[in-house]
Amino acid sequence: MKQIIVTKPTLFTELNLPEALQKGIDELGFTGMTDVQQTALPLTLAGKDVAGQGRTGTGKTATFLITAINRLLTSEPKAGRTKHHPRVLVIAPTRELIIQIYEDGKKLAKYTDLKLHAVYGGVDYEKQRTGFEDGVDILIGTPGRLIDYLKKRVYSLSKADMLIIDEADRMFDLGFIKDLRFMLHRLPKYDQRQSLMFSATLSHRVLELAYEHMNSPEKIRAEEGDLTASGITESLYHTSMDDKFPLLVHLLRKSSVERGMIFINEKRTGERVARNLARYGFAVGILSGDVRQKKRMRILEDFSNGKLQLLVATDVASRGLHIDGVTHVFNYDLPEDAENYVHRIGRTARAGSTGTAISFSCERFCFGLPDIEGYISRRIPLCSIEADMLDIGKPTHPEATAEGLKKEDRTEQHNRSGARPGSGRSSGRQGRSGQNRSRGRRPGGSRRK
Repeated sequence: MKQIIVTKPTLFTELNLPEALQKGIDELGFTGMTDVQQTALPLTLAGKDVAGQGRTGTGKTATFLITAINRLLTSEPKAGRTKHHPRVLVIAPTRELIIQIYEDGKKLAKYTDLKLHAVYGGVDYEKQRTGFEDGVDILIGTPGRLIDYLKKRVYSLSKADMLIIDEADRMFDLGFIKDLRFMLHRLPKYDQRQSLMFSATLSHRVLELAYEHMNSPEKIRAEEGDLTASGITESLYHTSMDDKFPLLVHLLRKSSVERGMIFINEKRTGERVARNLARYGFAVGILSGDVRQKKRMRILEDFSNGKLQLLVATDVASRGLHIDGVTHVFNYDLPEDAENYVHRIGRTARAGSTGTAISFSCERFCFGLPDIEGYISRRIPLCSIEADMLDIGKPTHPEATAEGLKKEDRTEQHNRSGARPGSGRSSGRQGRSGQNRSRGRRPGGSRRK
């Protein structure tokens, strides 16, 4: 593969795109192209296969969507194509990412007649199936749900013009590679379609997939230097586990955080942190892998429109979510996977904006710090902790509960685990009352022995 590095800025208006597509781009306020876009678009619009590497938040989604919409508007479908033959297939690993791609695609294709459809798990199967009835031009989905409908012959890939794989490295991490290969073998041969693959890292296994299923792809990396965005101000505090929550509250108050994300490694930690933040007067929601899809979307909508100031999340939210205006990211727990550090802090300073990323290194998760700093090839600036930073006073709303911890949600958790609501039986000691849980526990800290 040939590596191409382009640094000269380019405007979207210089690409001579169809008027309907350019109108959608203009309405979104896109003018100057990001580094990924100025590198990839001249190649992809010319019909070349591309395997692209770029850090999170650099405009990869817009790159492949613009390419796909342009191709459909400027070329004829393959002979024999019917409404049940999508012309573009977009595969991504998570439902959050699928929804984001779909929403961005609708905005870019607003002034065209193209039909987009998104399929993913966690929502009504039959309702998504009916979305195929009027025909689909661009099909976007997770591997499992795409395979379900394909096996039931709801659609066919035999007339596809284009394949797009987003977050290819994550496909491997989540164990989707067999499903992905199943889909790839149902498409026209590699030289009878255009293929684009984007990934945060072009590892050996990702490149092997590109060699196998793409037509002499160009390997591109938009930028040299740091993996993290240049607009992110990073800092690190060495702290005990007991002191992490008081330090977090102090920093939230001091920094006047407008919209912040707080990453934790375990759901139970997130529940405790979110609950205690609510008691200190913060509007906070929690997002983890087992939250129901309808509720996930409501929490994300509330966070996006400002109803929630903070979002506590596991790594399920470190990729694929583009939420405008995230000013701060806190690594309450250092990630155990070094790559996730880059994805987490990439939720801020997106598309050229600026942001702040603050990490806590405690006695439990500090062992991952050398790998993180090795991965990003530099040290994270260290900050000191003063005694007054840990004096946050008593909770101002002692009875408050965070979004996602309401009574009906706890009842559902009991039902799923086979315990009766209020019986005190559930996994992870979550069956005890809020009064018992808080007794003998410091805010955000560990239980006293």
